[in-house]
Amino acid sequence: MNSHYKKIILKQFAKDFKSAIEIIKLPIPKPAPNEILIRNKHAGINAGFDTLACRNKIPYVNLNLPFDLGVEAVGEVIEIGENITDLQVGDAVVTTARGGYCEYRTIDAKLAVKVHDTIPEILTLMPTGVSALIALEQVGEIKSNEVVLVTAAAGGTGHIAVQLAKLAGNYVIGTCGSEAKAELLKKLGCDRVINYQEEDINKVLKQEYPQGINLVFECVGKQLFDTCVDNLAIRGRLVVVGSISEYAQNPEQIVQPRIYHKLMWKAASVRGFLNPLYAEYIEAAQNKLLNLFYSNKIKVAVDSTQFNGIESIPAAVEHLLNGKNCGKVVVEF
Repeated sequence: MNSHYKKIILKQFAKDFKSAIEIIKLPIPKPAPNEILIRNKHAGINAGFDTLACRNKIPYVNLNLPFDLGVEAVGEVIEIGENITDLQVGDAVVTTARGGYCEYRTIDAKLAVKVHDTIPEILTLMPTGVSALIALEQVGEIKSNEVVLVTAAAGGTGHIAVQLAKLAGNYVIGTCGSEAKAELLKKLGCDRVINYQEEDINKVLKQEYPQGINLVFECVGKQLFDTCVDNLAIRGRLVVVGSISEYAQNPEQIVQPRIYHKLMWKAASVRGFLNPLYAEYIEAAQNKLLNLFYSNKIKVAVDSTQFNGIESIPAAVEHLLNGKNCGKVVVEF
């Protein structure tokens, strides 16, 4: 085994990820009695969180520098603390605690979830898929026989939301920006795919869905958010899951009538979702998603672009921010 490992830390606040980070090398630690030592095989990219962290724009996180970056990672247990009885060397585990951009890590064994294998697909389920499931069920109050719209539907979160909405018995519309993404969505069972490079989303919604959209899973922001609000049905619900169009820049300043003028007359609502604020639902959501995946009831899309090693993470973040991904972006160590 190597004696040292590399990880990414937030060294200074800056406008972009690459300028803010540093790759450091440290001795591989020994696990404490209640800890395990993991050799990570893959890490998932969360470009939105990463970029906002580098700009110190995350209200609920106290960013004391240096700050370990990265969230989800999957790897192999290579050493266990003396008090560990439910995990053993060789087990595959996924972690979703801060500091996922590292080759090795020690962590409290309670924070590791045992999985079948160290495949990158797992990183689409946790925490990305977990967010989709909780946002739809707890915030969106998803039902059956409704019209559901998922924006950025071919992304890591979006393509899971599409499948969950279909499993619940709904008609699902997905927006995307390329033919490759459109093909993915069709394979996943999306009833209507709107490629915004070829069609005007607002025009399609107005013409084809005059009764409006019952539930919107919104990840993009800016003009698309406005379009979604304008096309909500009576008692429609819009769940704000992200705003990736603004992560790499300052929020757009707008001047227009306040949103309640649009919502009140439809008894519609806009609701925000943030994974850490729904912590009590996470364990059940993890178990449900893993069962759906292992029973082949949902498919997982991992972006085909190869990113290898800690040094490739800035490029992977940029790849995702630019909307080039089709599925979850993953780095292999």
